[in-house]
Amino acid sequence: LVGNLLVLYLMKSKQGWRKSSINLFVTSLAVTDFQFVLTLPFWAVENALDFNWLFGKAMCKIVSYVTAMNMYASVFFLTAMSVARYRSVASALKNQGRGDPLGGCCSTKWLCALIWLLAIVASLPQAIFSTTATVFDDVLCLVKFPEGQGSNAQFWLGLYKTQKVLLGFVLPLAIISLCYLLLVRFISEKHVGSTCSGPSTKRRSKVTKSVSIVVLSFFLCWLPNQALTTWGILIKLNVVHFSAEYFLSQVYLFPISVCLAHSNSCLNPILYCLMRREFRKELKSLLWRITS
Repeated sequence: LVGNLLVLYLMKSKQGWRKSSINLFVTSLAVTDFQFVLTLPFWAVENALDFNWLFGKAMCKIVSYVTAMNMYASVFFLTAMSVARYRSVASALKNQGRGDPLGGCCSTKWLCALIWLLAIVASLPQAIFSTTATVFDDVLCLVKFPEGQGSNAQFWLGLYKTQKVLLGFVLPLAIISLCYLLLVRFISEKHVGSTCSGPSTKRRSKVTKSVSIVVLSFFLCWLPNQALTTWGILIKLNVVHFSAEYFLSQVYLFPISVCLAHSNSCLNPILYCLMRREFRKELKSLLWRITS
């Protein structure tokens, strides 16, 4: 909450920073992560009460939808930022210029609007089929597809979760990894004739390090949750059988994996904003004004 609020404040305080596509993506990412964080108290209460939902059916739909929508939007913006960063660095090294990699703020605003639209559409099943259900005297908030008339609710739930794994993890991870691998390769080839020491080597080392941190943070935060979700998909599609191990993993490991996945929204403002020199300088100025 604090990290994303700081990013939004710093973006607002420096009007010139918002004129690039990267900064528009950073602002959009902070907005979606901020909205995502606002849903966490509801899930915290649910976990504290052993998955018992206290807030009614309407809030179940709203909180589930907002959570899913902002999860998709956050991942989509991370992916778009990876593409923009690659194009920005490649363009700067090729042309020795500082042109916007995505052709200006106007096109980037349209791209941001498209990303929000994709997130809204991708999470619609969460809004339509999220409901409350009583199981062993406990009221649960869950996604429940209708049964009857030849409809297999577990099959459709398995397909929906497959969509979440593919759109929310596998495809974005592939694009992010590809962009950063191409970025490192491009920088290495650009400086292939240079000496093995000096600014160019330091630049390559710095870019490679930041690339590794970004990809690893996304991968490590989301992998456990997506792996357990995939296990559940295989059970719902009758590929593997329900087992005691799966039950125990859902009870004890799944809540931890959800916390780890959500922590990515805490890391994003640090990795994509506060590590940048101009933002650190403005943050120091802000802290100085507060303490003075």
